[in-house]
Amino acid sequence: MIDVPLSVLDLAPVAAGTGAGAALAHTTELARRTEQLGYRRFWVAEHHNMPGIASSAPAVLLAHLAANTSTIRVGSGGVMLPNHAPLVVAEQFGTLEALHPGRVDLGIGRAPGTDQVTALALRRTMEGLSAEGFPRELGDLINYFTGERGGPITATPGHGNMPAVWLLGSSGFSAQLAGLLGLPFSFAHHFSAGNTLPALALYRESFRPSRWLDRPYAMVAVNVVCADTDERAEWLAGPSSLSFLRLRSGRPQPLASPEEAAAYPYSELEREFVAQRREGQAMGSPETVSRQLTELVERTGADELMLTTMVYDLADRVRSFELVADRVAGGLRH
Repeated sequence: MIDVPLSVLDLAPVAAGTGAGAALAHTTELARRTEQLGYRRFWVAEHHNMPGIASSAPAVLLAHLAANTSTIRVGSGGVMLPNHAPLVVAEQFGTLEALHPGRVDLGIGRAPGTDQVTALALRRTMEGLSAEGFPRELGDLINYFTGERGGPITATPGHGNMPAVWLLGSSGFSAQLAGLLGLPFSFAHHFSAGNTLPALALYRESFRPSRWLDRPYAMVAVNVVCADTDERAEWLAGPSSLSFLRLRSGRPQPLASPEEAAAYPYSELEREFVAQRREGQAMGSPETVSRQLTELVERTGADELMLTTMVYDLADRVRSFELVADRVAGGLRH
């Protein structure tokens, strides 16, 4: 049985034949159900110009999710800080924290969460495409919450309403920065599995105790599809694999049905790409997923796992989290 806390990362997937409204309604229902099951936190991502993902405005979506739940922590996984003015992020998440004190996580990343053309539309200048200013922007953001550096600007809400701040990453840069600042760190194992162990080692080696943490705290995000049998899980995972392939090929589309994914004529190179992406993830029956997640925790020393499940039908998505809660984690309910 998995003995670390489990949380949820959701991308509000838009299934083929539906729209953003249905995707957001399904995310809301999933948040309610995972709260009932005892998952610790429910995060949503920031992605842009992706027809298959409706989580483009995390702060707006989180306000809705927090109002429709009562105990589960809600947060961003993450806000891509170079896309936004730090003052705006401080005001948005200060508002969320003021409305739902003690329940809000602000996960911060430095990637654009989109392609370069869309990133330019977000950041407005070619200079803005660089992430070199990220450490300064992060410092500005934290200072808006704490008010320590003073200055002529007070973030209201923001100052005095600081959510829990996390750094997110898929390489060593954010891992080291999180360690130096004494912040909790969440690693994107679900799409950068090859970098997981080096990044976590760097985080722990760089860690300095802070007002927020006295020891490192590392969360690992992992793809999980759990079903009653290994074969069923493989079938349900097909759309996610095809979606990622299409995204990397520069032709993102809504999430395909399992039937469409199964009928897709993969080339040999495409099959290798999909197989490589699945390495280190968790897919199968509860027994298989338990073994895979146990191995992941043992290899990484993760203090917490964040599960992301991209399947076509909401009922299958909910079922996956139910099976993990009941038969992999031994019952998460508080």
